[in-house]
Amino acid sequence: MGGVGEPRGGRGPGEGPVRPGAPLPTFRWEQIRRHDLPGDKWLVIERRVYDISRWAQRHPGGSRLIGHHGAEDATDAFRAFHQDLGFVRKFLQPLLIGELALEEPGQDGGQNAQSWCLQHDLGHASVFRKSRWNHVAQQFVMGQLKGFSAHWWNFRHFQHHAKPNIFHKDPDVTVAPIFLLGESSVEYGKRKRRYLPYNHQHLYFFLIGPPLLTLVNFEVENLVYMLVCVQWADLLWAASFYARFFLSYVPFYGVPGALLFFVAVRVLESHWFVWITQMNHIPKEIGHEKHRDWASSQLAATRNVEPSFFIDWFSGHLNFQIEHHLFPTMPRHNYRRVAPLVQALCAKHGLSYEVKPFLTALVDIVRSLKKSGDIWLDAYLHQ
Repeated sequence: MGGVGEPRGGRGPGEGPVRPGAPLPTFRWEQIRRHDLPGDKWLVIERRVYDISRWAQRHPGGSRLIGHHGAEDATDAFRAFHQDLGFVRKFLQPLLIGELALEEPGQDGGQNAQSWCLQHDLGHASVFRKSRWNHVAQQFVMGQLKGFSAHWWNFRHFQHHAKPNIFHKDPDVTVAPIFLLGESSVEYGKRKRRYLPYNHQHLYFFLIGPPLLTLVNFEVENLVYMLVCVQWADLLWAASFYARFFLSYVPFYGVPGALLFFVAVRVLESHWFVWITQMNHIPKEIGHEKHRDWASSQLAATRNVEPSFFIDWFSGHLNFQIEHHLFPTMPRHNYRRVAPLVQALCAKHGLSYEVKPFLTALVDIVRSLKKSGDIWLDAYLHQ
């Protein structure tokens, strides 16, 4: 084994992997953290160091996802997102450049524990045994049945699961300057930023949040993503949805009636989506990277909603948000089975396992927005 430090002559980005059979150079965290720049990204997985600078552009999660996670220990995320670890490790081998020095700890420290619902299941590869079947089916459901890009959804959603409730890493909470959440409230207040009356954001949330997320924000973001990232196949799938939709309804309702029907469906879907997904996240801790271990980071950003036959169906089993984030590839009908085991494990290791009634969870969305708005106002006026 080589000594601790840069390999002989120094290993810069693009120099290629270690030769088969050659001793692996070892690195300290201070050296690895230097390689967290555009075009120069290193990552630690299972104590091995990989140069992902070029590979990041081809990763299914997108270059932005990998770009946020350079110079980190990604072992837990790697194991959570890949079902066949042996198969995926083959793709990592050409990127191997060394290993973490024996005396170096994992960056996150010790471990404490270890339709839209349909396309969500397909995106998490939890329907079919083969990942390829899940991806193909997701493209059909997302493109032909919904008019969106499967690659765009994966690009956003994988970031959310990797770093939930972390600013600039989770797009679901990086919503300033429209809404201020968590730590951003104090930051905007101290800097005297007032683009909107944030102390009333819990009120205008009802006007631009649930009604318009899918109809406006997702439609625009989805189209821009397909054009910028040159996802022509997804663009054709989306076009097939609109062609089918308007060819089916224009003969009956005319163009204005078909457009009104389209808007009504999107607004209804948007309400459903926003309330169901955000009741598990917005009331929780939202801020900058804390470098927690996998289990702690997921539990700090998620909570469950009390189960019932109706709630399980209505939320697509996402009321078991803790289990979903800890085991993102698990089929959702198993969440109820593993929930008692997860709760017991959290109790054993002193980890928070929060469960709220359904209506309380919904009201907490508004309460958390009001709390963040009040914090902004106080910082704006007095700090």
